[in-house]
Amino acid sequence: MVVHMPAKMPAEQALARSYTTGDGMVRCNVDELSVSHQPDRSVMLTYWLTAEREGLQAERWEFTLPWDDKSFLDVFTSPAPDPERLQQLVYIVRTALEEWWDTKGHNRKSAKMGRRLP
Repeated sequence: MVVHMPAKMPAEQALARSYTTGDGMVRCNVDELSVSHQPDRSVMLTYWLTAEREGLQAERWEFTLPWDDKSFLDVFTSPAPDPERLQQLVYIVRTALEEWWDTKGHNRKSAKMGRRLP
């Protein structure tokens, strides 16, 4: 039996793209992204990524971002979201990812959002 996975929504495709942080110091290679829609209409984003920094060994991480802002629900679920709102969502999520990366070593709340993988 062949199981066909539904096509990923544009928001999931955009959020799953690898990118370099704003300061150019870290390359975040998104290995996988899971977008889980919760019963309360929130969304749970789980990233598996490889962080590369010049001169350092690459690090693999799992990072979970609870997304409670329901004003972006239409962007997550639309097969053709407004391009400006989609870009805004990607920017906000990447900013949250960068904040986690920068604070995970000294902020308990940030540390709980991610775990280093072997």
